[in-house]
Parts: sequence; C-alpha cells; structure tokens
Amino acid sequence: MNRSLPLIAAALTLAGCQDQANGGGAGSRDQITAVGSSTVYPFTTIIAEQLIANDPDAKAPVIESTGTGAGMKLFCAGVGAAHPDIEDASRRMKASEYAACEKNGVGPVLEIQVGIDGIAFAESKSGPKMRLTPTDLYKALAASPGGKPNTARTWRDVNPALPAIPIQVYGPPSTSGTRDALAELILTKGCEASDPAAKPLAKTDPDAHKALCTRVREDGVYVDAGENDNLIVQKLQSNPNGIGIFGYSYLEENLNAVNGVAISGVLPTYDAIADGSYPGSRPLYIYVKKAHLAAIPGLRTFLKLYAANWGRGGPLVKRGLIAAPEPVLARSARIIANEIPLDASELN
Repeated sequence: MNRSLPLIAAALTLAGCQDQANGGGAGSRDQITAVGSSTVYPFTTIIAEQLIANDPDAKAPVIESTGTGAGMKLFCAGVGAAHPDIEDASRRMKASEYAACEKNGVGPVLEIQVGIDGIAFAESKSGPKMRLTPTDLYKALAASPGGKPNTARTWRDVNPALPAIPIQVYGPPSTSGTRDALAELILTKGCEASDPAAKPLAKTDPDAHKALCTRVREDGVYVDAGENDNLIVQKLQSNPNGIGIFGYSYLEENLNAVNGVAISGVLPTYDAIADGSYPGSRPLYIYVKKAHLAAIPGLRTFLKLYAANWGRGGPLVKRGLIAAPEPVLARSARIIANEIPLDASELN
C-alpha cells in the first residue's frame, strides 16, 4: 500500500518552467519527491517534516512507500521533473538496476547509507514464544527445501523441538527490499547450512541456487501483506500463532502489541543489530540523482538534514533507526558534502 506524506496532495506541483533537472535553466518542479522502501519511509518523512519546519516557504516533499524494487524502477526511469529525486532503499542497489539507470540517462547517482536496520521476526504478546534459526525458517518458507516440494504444515514438521502449531508467516512482497534481505540474510544461510550442495551451486548455476534457496512457497503458508507493515501487526494480534516479518523500527514502534522472536538465540534489539550479532542486520540507504541537486529547491538542504539527524541520540534513532558506526556515517557525510557519485563497479 502506498503511503504519502499527509501534508501534501499526491500529484506533483509543476511550475511550468524549463526543466532544469534535464539540463535546462529554471526548475519545473519546486518540491522534493522520494519513492522506495517502506522501512526507510518513516525516516525520510521525519526529514521532510524538519525541512518544512525550518523553512515554512518550502514546498512539502512528496514521500511515497512503493517498496525498494518498485521504487528503483521509478527512480531509474529517467531524470527531470517527472521522475523522483530520491530512492529509499532497504538493500543496496543492484548492478542490473544501475544499468537501467544508465540506459535511461540517470547518473551519476549518490549512494548514502543512512543507518542500519534489522529484519525483525515478531509474534503476538500471547504467542508461543518461538525461538527459530535460519534453517528453521528456510525449511518452513522455501518452496523447495532440499529440492523437494515443501509439505511442512506445522513448525514441528520443520524441527521436532518446535511446537506443533500451523506455520503462518506474514511478510513483505517480492518487490520489497525487506524480502530481498530475508532471502539473502536468512533463507540463503538456512539453505546452505542444511544442504551441502547449495553453496557450490551459487557459483556453478546461480539461477538454480536462487530457486533452491530463496524462492518462497505460494501455498498460503507465507502471506504477502504488501508494503503495509502495520497490517502485519494487526494480523499478529488476530492470529496469536502467526509470525510477522518487517523492519526493526516497526517492532520497536509496536512493542506494546508484539514481541520479537529470537533468531539463533539472539533477539532483535538495538544493540544486537548495531553490533551485528543479530543475524538479520542490514544497511539502509538513500540514492539521489546528482543532476537534481541543483535543479530541485531544498534537495541539498534535505540531505544535510539527514546527516544532522542520523546519529545515536538523534530523532531518527528515536523513531527506530539503528545508528551506523561512526566511520560509516562520516563517509556518508563526505558523500553529501562533496557530492561524490557511486562507483558502480562496487555493485553486485
């Protein structure tokens, strides 16, 4: 479900002038637009609100929650007033996505890590107090664990030490960066831990490895809840035996309604995610078109506000962001200050 900042109308306001983002003179859009991750969305909206609070004459940015993958398609479709300035991302840009950006004349691009997040697994306050491993989750959610159709219906089918309750998991769609991170950080680890042939397959046949390790079953056990993390919380309240998957910030925001589920004996907490001991830790990014920095009023200021607010004691952390290590934040601040473009050779 798309969510837009309530301060603005959904449609872009255009000034009707020449399109500066396409290399011309005056800008044809005088408000910032961002698309992408539902996990990064609340942090970007906080910065948008600060921008307006600091400059009442500024136009309120349009911030949309489309999911990382769908947002990348919008972001890389072109430059100019019709295309977003910022992509919120709960995973790193893929080499194939950057290639699409280049094909459409989008570039150079700034890659800014704004913090860290964890893929949180949660259950109802009245849930069974599950303790899972990546192998448990792989065997429960993969379409073909070990190369055979998944027939597991209860958690005990997956692991005799787990309760005999139905497997019901509410999670993000395939377009979500959270889903990509689930595949990379949890399912792939569980796949390779349970199947000795899986890891070599990643080099000899990447497509077969992906099908074996990350394709999620489609028989109703895994429920795609869309880009609406609040809906997952509601589902867990109505189904005490269910497991939900979303970003850590939503877990922290809803601790009155749900509990975190330990993965490999580690609960999803701020400190465990920050120090990397929690298996589902992941970086969060924003991507910005360099061509739009001079064209869109307030865009440079917006990025500077991000840098001023992402520290350990800042408002973004109070909202659920995990502050990145100081060297990471210092590098991100240099990228903003010097407008250093992403080196695409670093992407996979």
